[in-house]
Amino acid sequence: MNSSTKPLQRIPTNIITGFLGVGKTTAILSLLKHKPSNERWAVLVNEFGEIGIDGDLLDNLNGKSDDVFITEVPGGCMCCTAGLPMQVALNQLLKQAQPHRLLIEPTGLGHPKEVLQTLSSAHYQDVLSIQNNVTLVDATKLHDSRYTSHDTFNQQIDIADIILGNKQDLYQAGDKSLLQDYVKARKGQQTPVIFTEQGLIEPVLLNGDSKTAWPHDAHHEHHEHQSHTLDTNSVAIPASGMLMVENKGEGYQAIGWRFAPDKVFNRDTLYTWLSGLQVERVKAVMLTEQGAFSYNFTADTLTELPLEEVAESRLEIIATQTDGNWQAQLMACLVTHSS
Repeated sequence: MNSSTKPLQRIPTNIITGFLGVGKTTAILSLLKHKPSNERWAVLVNEFGEIGIDGDLLDNLNGKSDDVFITEVPGGCMCCTAGLPMQVALNQLLKQAQPHRLLIEPTGLGHPKEVLQTLSSAHYQDVLSIQNNVTLVDATKLHDSRYTSHDTFNQQIDIADIILGNKQDLYQAGDKSLLQDYVKARKGQQTPVIFTEQGLIEPVLLNGDSKTAWPHDAHHEHHEHQSHTLDTNSVAIPASGMLMVENKGEGYQAIGWRFAPDKVFNRDTLYTWLSGLQVERVKAVMLTEQGAFSYNFTADTLTELPLEEVAESRLEIIATQTDGNWQAQLMACLVTHSS
């Protein structure tokens, strides 16, 4: 690791944002795979729920690269309830990585205007150089007023220097024009809209000073968002072998679990259960009798990928309303085993 004490200056920094399930993590993986080989990159990820999963996913699927440094800030909106943890985590990440580029992924329910405000503050003015902010949008969601009337969805478009119309393989006739018209109506013609699928994005799109500025007195209501002083991801798992935590805000609820390493799941039973959920979002890294796998569930599909190494099973569900039966159903997916 670079042990230089040279002050960090003008690190190119990009916010990669978008609503729940639009493919932000996949897009970041695409960027990491195509980054210049001689550069160190750092990624700061915020998750709505209290259970940290994206860090494990990015580490595993990126091959635990020595020149990529990933830090998570679980527990909701970076800018308010987790504002101080975000800054502490960011400062530690920058010191550790000494990166050539920094990527910030706010939760799909976070407030990107305030994240941008924090990154543009006097504290980071000489340290960070805010470059193109990229917002991923699934144009099919523009038919649903739950999205178009959601303040966070529109904030994500407002801060964008580039709109990435992701999942274009799922679009119907007219969806591309609908997104272009929506962006134009909110922002004018100057914001480019680029269409892609599988989160594919060229690193060259990150270059260029951001044209988005936000008043430093910007603020928002917290909308009942809960915060916890206890770090759910580092405490010991109870003797029961399971830890559960809930969170809510912005019209959504999250419920997440951590399981002791000796808790092994039946892969087929787990996949079947996850496939049948009627929810907004599921992310998981799970130990099964057939190995470790990641699970990524959106309204479109359930994706399962093998992982090299997972220390423990972690699963999180985001929905407009949680179900009290989920925990028992999840426990029924466990393999009978002896400790």
